Amino acid sequence: MKRLLIMLTPAAMLVLAASFAVAQDRLAPAPATADAANGLSEWDKIYAVFSHPRCADCHVADDRPRWSGAHYGGTRIHAFNVQRGADGSGFGNPALRCTTCHFSSNSNALHGPPGADNWRLAPAEMAWFGKSSAEICAQIKDPARNGGRSLKDIALHVRDDRLVGWGWTPGSDREPAPGSAEATYQAIENWTAEGAPCPVAQ
Repeated sequence: MKRLLIMLTPAAMLVLAASFAVAQDRLAPAPATADAANGLSEWDKIYAVFSHPRCADCHVADDRPRWSGAHYGGTRIHAFNVQRGADGSGFGNPALRCTTCHFSSNSNALHGPPGADNWRLAPAEMAWFGKSSAEICAQIKDPARNGGRSLKDIALHVRDDRLVGWGWTPGSDREPAPGSAEATYQAIENWTAEGAPCPVAQ
């Protein structure tokens, strides 16, 4: 009988532990649910950056970067027949690489060549110049159209890539992208935490 009690004790302890866990679960708050309104508010901050000329002018589908913003009075195709490059690299054609004019730092002259490390066009699958908020949002979530990145990867890319960072420090009185790299990183993290909702296409 004593041996039976000893054998039953672990089983009894499991039952008691399970009962305690159930009771604790009932007392614990329910997990937070995604808030679409908050998520869309965070997306608006992200879209303001991604659609800004400092970002969008090089996210083009037709291999020709744009010049746009307050100093240009409209949108123009980059002069000098600058193109993505026949090899698809984004660094330009062999006879006219982006780095021929765009060095690792900005020219101080207004309309002079801006500069940052690895100056180039974004990959063609990441083209969103002129697209709507809903279209860019869907694209950012699609690894086939965002460079094969997770949303965490995108947040880190925005925060840490020096060419992307140039958009907030463009120099020579150029209009910077809104906010900062860190603020945009946090907006992407917040948007992701809320389920990464996208606005309804118009």
